[in-house]
Formats: sequence, C-alpha cells, structure tokens
Amino acid sequence: MPQSPATRVVAAGRPAREPDAPLNQPVEFASTYHAGGEVGYGRYGNATWAALEAVLGDLEGGRALAFASGLAASSAVISLLPEGAVVVAPDTAYLGVLDQLRERAAQGRLTLRQLPVTDTAGIAAAAKGAAMVWLESPTNPNLDVADIEAAATAAREAGALTVVDNTFATPLLQRPLELGADIVLHSVTKLLAGHSDVVLGALVVGGDDVYDRLDAHRRLHGAIPGPMEAFLAARGIRTLAVRLEKAQATATELASRLRAHPSVNLVRYPGFGTMCSIEVAGGAAGADKVVDTVELWVHSTSLGGVESSLERRRRWPTESETVDESLLRLSVGIEDVDDLWADLSRALDAI
Repeated sequence: MPQSPATRVVAAGRPAREPDAPLNQPVEFASTYHAGGEVGYGRYGNATWAALEAVLGDLEGGRALAFASGLAASSAVISLLPEGAVVVAPDTAYLGVLDQLRERAAQGRLTLRQLPVTDTAGIAAAAKGAAMVWLESPTNPNLDVADIEAAATAAREAGALTVVDNTFATPLLQRPLELGADIVLHSVTKLLAGHSDVVLGALVVGGDDVYDRLDAHRRLHGAIPGPMEAFLAARGIRTLAVRLEKAQATATELASRLRAHPSVNLVRYPGFGTMCSIEVAGGAAGADKVVDTVELWVHSTSLGGVESSLERRRRWPTESETVDESLLRLSVGIEDVDDLWADLSRALDAI
C-alpha cells in the first residue's frame, strides 16, 4: 500500500515484526564479527548503519550509504572524478564543499567552473566537457533554487554526473533522483537528525555502479559512521515530518514579518523549508549587533536543530564573496513563533 513520506519517516528501516523483536534497531557496538557472513569486519557494515541507510534510501528512492560527516560524504563523491576533470559548481554553496573542490583545483587536479545555480542555461553550457555538475538547492546561505531537472538533463546529455546537496530541502520537500540526479548528498547532522547532537553524512544513489564505487571508497578510506550516531540520526528522522511542518510554518511567518522591519534590507526565503536569510542595515556591524543582542536565538554555525539559531556567514574567511557582509542565516526551530519574533525584532531594533 503506498504511503506518504510523512508515514515513511516513521515506518521505514524498522526491524522485522516478530514476537519480542524491538521496534527500533538496537545499537550494535562491534568491530569484529564471526567469519563467513556478509559483514566481515566493522569497517564494512553494521546493523545500526543499515537501519539508517534503509530509511534514507526509502525516502530518497535509492540506495544509501552513511558516512562519518557530510564532508566525508562529499569527499567520497569527489573521489569519483578522474584527474583533470571539469566540475560545474555553484558560485555560492556550503563553503566546506567548495573548499574541497577549490583545494583540488589549486593542486591542478580539476578545473572548476562556478556560476549561479539559477543560471540554468549557463549550467547547460558549462556542462559540456564536464565530468560532474554539482548543485545545491536551496543554496547555503543565499537560498537560491536550481532547476534540478533541467540541469540534470543537460548534464546527462553531456555525459556528466549530477550531484545534488539536498540538506536544506530534505526528501520530504524534494527528491532529486526523481528529477534526474545521480547522487543525492545530505549532511545528516542538520535537519535529518535534527537535535544538534550528531555529526553524520549520507549519499543516496540510483545506480549500482556508482553505489559500488562509493562503497569501495568508504571501505578503503574508513570514513564510517559510528553506531551510536547512526542510531541517534535514525531516531531523529522519525520526527522529521512534524519538525519540518512546524519549523516551515514558523519560517514562512517570520519571513513575512521581517520584510516589514525597517532594519531589514532584504529577505531571502524560497517559500519552503526552515531556512531564511536576511541582509540587515549597518553592514557587518549591524549583523553582529543582532547576533550579540538576541537571547532566545542561538548563535552557532550549524543548523537544522529544534532550537532556532543564527549566524553572520561572512565571519568565515572562505565564505563566498557573493554573500553579503550583513547576511544573517536563520535556522528556524520549533519554538513559539511569537517568542522568536519578539527576540529577533528587539535585536533588529537595536541596530
């Protein structure tokens, strides 16, 4: 019987329904296994990882591999590239991924073509001769939205793989494999796990060949998830639908109120999701004043937790110059919307 994604986040990846069987896959702390089975060794598999991968694969419509972090997952994807490959990537995206690509480019190991994810025609042109088209949608932190289907079609026609970072949207809001992507990347640390207590990454792929190559990379390079982290992430995913619904409704309302505030020059909100970015009066100093004044909002560099947080992104030296100095990235949690607004508007008034 077909089930909605809101149901699958609860039902997928569970142990078999047998008498006295647990409802959740227990944490399996093991480095060594008896020989003769499918696992073989603790770096090759774990029942707790498998449960997390099962639910992620179910939600995205592919086969999932969990990694020690989002950057470990992106590093595995980059390992697919031959020496001297051309990669098309956003001009603004998560700086960790861009730094990984720039590092290889500086070493002469790849050529990087960067342009806005909204420039669909430009992406199609740049994909010619490329080995990979890397998309992030919505982007971090400018929240630009890509035409994934059109970009993936152009990449396929050019013989390139399409990678989509789906961290901000989650599979409840978009499923890139259905739009033609080859690989979906998640920082599980963020909305999926959702409680600011796990560092994990994941990849979901549609084809067996790419899956096998990524699995071989994980086995060889050892960027494996811990079983406790995998357990916590799977538990966090069970409430993803209700957390997302609440936080998205709050983000939509806050975006509306922020547009009317005199200290806000620009609101960046794509109309869905839990992330909202604003550019404020007073430049970097004005944004820092807001960060220093809020009391309920948490000043932190991560996002996607149940608590609302904010950060001036250009405080990081390698952040893209396309990000305004005054931009504050807001990660909206599940607190009461009026409490969040009272705290944020008071801080904006202080500029």
